[in-house]
Amino acid sequence: MAKEYIDFETLKYLVYDVHQLEEVLQQDRFADHDKASMDMFLDSVKEFSDRELFPYIKEMDEHPAYHKDGGVIVHKQVEVMMKKGGEMGLISGTFDYDAGGLQLPMMIYTASAFIQEAANNHLPGYVGLTIGSAELIVHFGSKALNETYVPNMLSGVWGGTMCLTEPQAGSSLSDVVTKAVPADDGYYKITGQKIFISAGDHQYADNFVHLVLARIEGAPAGTKGISLFVVPKKRPDNKGNLIPNDVTTVADFQKLGQRGYCTTHLGFGDANDCHGWLVGEANQGLSYMFLMMNGARIAVGRGAAAITTAAYQASLQYAKERPQGRKLISTGKKDVEQGQTLIINHPDVRRMLLLQKVVAEGSLSLVLLASKYYDLKETLQDMAEKEKYSLLLELIIPMVKTYPSEMGALAVSNGLQVLGGYGFCSDFMLQQYHRDIRIFPIYEGTTGIQSQDLLGRKLLMENGKALELLTAEIMQTIQYASKYDNLSGYASKLGEKLQLAQKVIGFLIGFAQKGDYERFLSDATPFMEFFSNIIIAWIWLDMAAHSKNALVTAQKSHAEDFYESKIHAMKFYFKYELPKVNGLAETLMDQEVLTIAGEKELFN
Repeated sequence: MAKEYIDFETLKYLVYDVHQLEEVLQQDRFADHDKASMDMFLDSVKEFSDRELFPYIKEMDEHPAYHKDGGVIVHKQVEVMMKKGGEMGLISGTFDYDAGGLQLPMMIYTASAFIQEAANNHLPGYVGLTIGSAELIVHFGSKALNETYVPNMLSGVWGGTMCLTEPQAGSSLSDVVTKAVPADDGYYKITGQKIFISAGDHQYADNFVHLVLARIEGAPAGTKGISLFVVPKKRPDNKGNLIPNDVTTVADFQKLGQRGYCTTHLGFGDANDCHGWLVGEANQGLSYMFLMMNGARIAVGRGAAAITTAAYQASLQYAKERPQGRKLISTGKKDVEQGQTLIINHPDVRRMLLLQKVVAEGSLSLVLLASKYYDLKETLQDMAEKEKYSLLLELIIPMVKTYPSEMGALAVSNGLQVLGGYGFCSDFMLQQYHRDIRIFPIYEGTTGIQSQDLLGRKLLMENGKALELLTAEIMQTIQYASKYDNLSGYASKLGEKLQLAQKVIGFLIGFAQKGDYERFLSDATPFMEFFSNIIIAWIWLDMAAHSKNALVTAQKSHAEDFYESKIHAMKFYFKYELPKVNGLAETLMDQEVLTIAGEKELFN
């Protein structure tokens, strides 16, 4: 295994220098925090991850979670994760003081979770799902629900889940059939099944609080008739004791990757004695769930960025230690009298390593930017500014979830290639990272769903106001970078691609204006790749401009080579990745339609 799984210096550079955490800390909500205390928090999370997470990642893959006697058996480190997650504030971090939280900025929580996920992506999800379900209760639940469930969830004593997917419905939540029938005592009788429930059961939590989407008897069809319920595995009786609530763990799915992170199939009400309590108003369940979805999609992008980073560190270490072959000499031949060179000296290996670097660090910077937008929209007092960051966040969220997931999988595949045949062997970690990251394009809405959200909803939101705001942010970076001679050419390139994006968007929107929505959205996924590539180019130009400014002003908090490496990585991205948008633009503006089903079926 690699000796290191993240570049801690780069993480802190992005948090403090590029994304200016101290601007966020000026908000009243974070008055009790400063840079020094945030630094101490990140250092403690890194030390915890070094000791309790990273050493167990391979072992958790080799000894997967499994179903036995109506429950799920998981690795012993899950107990450590739940207990320490409660003690260290890894669960309660972003919650209000009143709820027992620490009122940390989302930026710092994101950075801390990134460290944990890079160390061991099988463990943080156990607390992550508990956070998500507790947030729903805090935001929308009654005082009684909050008092009954939230304290034990934030302390890590109880786990939490979000139960959306059903066997017959998949991602189509309008087809949810789990049923809720009102009872006389203020609760509902719940019956149905949910699948793919992450962290749905294990032996290291005294109880599980499931947040379940269900349809109240007689509710409207489709998404308008879905409500949200708290459905505990064990419910408190009138004496405060926990008794079984007719929630059955039917099975645990055996998976390609993330084998130590259990994924369960749950049954509700097999004996007609499953009690659920309505969260908020009836028929508003999906809107409640989606209000929490921005955080969930940031989490998916963050997890993918973390695995990409860990894989990059592992392949980089291997390349620095593995001698193989010889460098070409001026005659174009190899001097067999020379000793072997390290593979990091071979240009193609360096190309693969740089691809991993630009995807990993670009993804992390994008995720942190989304977290900053989240913090500002939640804490700013000026309503116009609040709306600005809310719209910016809504627009980039589909890319925040998708780019790290899709390009992360490609980057990890390149990392495996760096190791050659050893990359395919279980003695080395790359094959595990390759398997672990493959679920991320599927989590929280597949790439196709995210792409339709980006093109079909977010670009058109408020007559394109979010796109105008994002374009202004990009132009600000272009103007900043243009001040420096060796960056101005790259700034111009990004400006050209921004103009190309406007041309592509105008072409596609023409179909929507004519009411041809199927054609409008038929190439949403290529558009996602096209637009995300431009956004990551912006992310890298911004990073390079900050690095260049530090070098020019001599206000350096890192070594000169550190800043030069960021500028070099930006140049690599602009040479090898950004030009791909030209081919995608050609595809997107091609009039020929090949993927819409017609009268004749052409698959055979």
